[in-house]
Amino acid sequence: MRSTVRILAVALVLALSPAAPVAAQERPLGTLRDQAALQQDWLALRLERVLPRLMREHGVDMWIIPVREYNEDPVFFSLVSPTTMAARRRTIYVFHDHGPERGVERIAIGGTSQGGLYDMVRDPAAAEGTAGTERRLAEPFGPEQWRLLTPIVGAREPRTIAVDISHTHAFSDGLTAGEWEQLRAALPPGYETRVVRRELLPLQYIEERLPEMLPAYTRMQALVHEIIATAFSRAVIEPGVTTTGDVVWWLRQRVADLGLGTWFHPSVSLQRRGVDMADSADPVIRRGDVLHTDFGLTALRLNTDTQHMGYVLRDGEAGPPAGVRAALGRANRLQDILLEEMEPGRTGDEVLAAALARMRDERIDGSIYTHPIGDHGHGAGPLIGLWDRQGGVPGRGAVPVRPNTWFSIELQATTPVPEWEGQPVRMALEEEALIDSDGTRRWVLGRQEELHLVR
Repeated sequence: MRSTVRILAVALVLALSPAAPVAAQERPLGTLRDQAALQQDWLALRLERVLPRLMREHGVDMWIIPVREYNEDPVFFSLVSPTTMAARRRTIYVFHDHGPERGVERIAIGGTSQGGLYDMVRDPAAAEGTAGTERRLAEPFGPEQWRLLTPIVGAREPRTIAVDISHTHAFSDGLTAGEWEQLRAALPPGYETRVVRRELLPLQYIEERLPEMLPAYTRMQALVHEIIATAFSRAVIEPGVTTTGDVVWWLRQRVADLGLGTWFHPSVSLQRRGVDMADSADPVIRRGDVLHTDFGLTALRLNTDTQHMGYVLRDGEAGPPAGVRAALGRANRLQDILLEEMEPGRTGDEVLAAALARMRDERIDGSIYTHPIGDHGHGAGPLIGLWDRQGGVPGRGAVPVRPNTWFSIELQATTPVPEWEGQPVRMALEEEALIDSDGTRRWVLGRQEELHLVR
C-alpha cells in the first residue's frame, strides 16, 4: 500500500510540473534519490503483481537465474533495485511458486535482499561477525552458491524448473554455457528432466509495463518533444552555417546537461529539392531543407525512441509547401492504420501483414518497422516488421501483442511533392504508443502532426 501511495504522489508531482522549457529545469525528473525511490516501488509491484501471474501462465513452478558480474542475464536489471548496477561476483536468483495463497518465494543466493524484496541465503560456515549481520561468501566467484542451490531445489520439489535458454530471443537467452554446466551439476539427482525452456516468461516479464510507470514516462516523452523542438529552431540552427553534425552534438550535450542519458547516438539528416543527399556526411543546413532526427532518452531505467521531421523556411515563406505538409499527413495516416491493427492476441507478423495490406489499398508508399520499448530501447516483445523484413520477422514476429505494453510506432511514408517537381520526400516518424489493459491503443503523449519550423 505504501508503494502505491508513494507512486501516486510522485505521479502527481510529475503531472503538475510546469510546462516550462527544459532549459529552465535543473532536474526535470527529480533528484537521483527521488528517481531511485520510484524505481524501487515499481520493482516491488512487478515482483508482486506481474511475476507470479506469468509464472503460472507459462506453467513454471521454479525459475532459476544465475548471473555473474558484467555477464548478467538480460532480465537481471528488471529484477533488481536501481542501486544495483552489476551482479557483484555471482548471484543465483530463485523464484518458487507456492500457489496463489502463499505466493512466489524470492531467494537471492550470494546477493543482497534488494531492499527487502528477496530472502538472502548465504553459507553459514563462511559468515563473519554475528548472526543477522551482512555476511560474505568465502569463495564469491566459486562453488559456494551452487552448493547452496542444491538443498533449496530439493526441499521445494518443483515439477518444472525454467531456465533462460533461447535460440530466438536475446532477452530469453541469458544462461551462459558455463553457468548452465554448473547449474546442471548443482541440481539434485533426477531433477535435470524437470528443466524446461519457457522463452516467453523472461520476454513478457521484461515487456510488460505497469500503469504506475506512465506518468513518469509521459514526462520523459514531453522532454523529448521539447528538446527536438529546440533543436529544430533558430535557437540551434542558423541556415547556411549549422551542419547536421552540429545539431547531433547539441542534442547529446543537452541530454548530458539535464543529467539524463541516451541509449544511442542521435542522428540528423536532410532532404533537399533537386539534390541527392544520400552520400552527404555532414551537410550544411540550408533554407528549404526537410530535416529528420532520430533521438532518445534514458532515465529511470526506461528508454524513449522518437523520430520527428522539420522544415527550414525559405525567405518569405510563412509555412512549408503544401506538398511537404501532405507528405507528413500520409505518414500520420500510416500511423493510424498500424495502431488500429495492433489488436492484442495478434502476432507481430499478423499485425504487419494487415497494416501493409491497408497501406497498399490506400496507395501509400511506405514501410513499417515497429518495436516494443521500455526497459530497453529495442525492447522485449513482438517485432512488427524490420526495415528489410516487410514480409515478417521469423520467430520474433510470431510473438503475440499483449495489453499493458509500450511500442515505438516506427515507420515511413514516401510521397512525391509537386513543389519539388514530383521529387519523393520521405517522412520517417517514430512515436511512443501504449496498449492499455483493456486493449485500447493510444499515444503516450501525442504525435507530430505539424513540421518543426526553422524560421
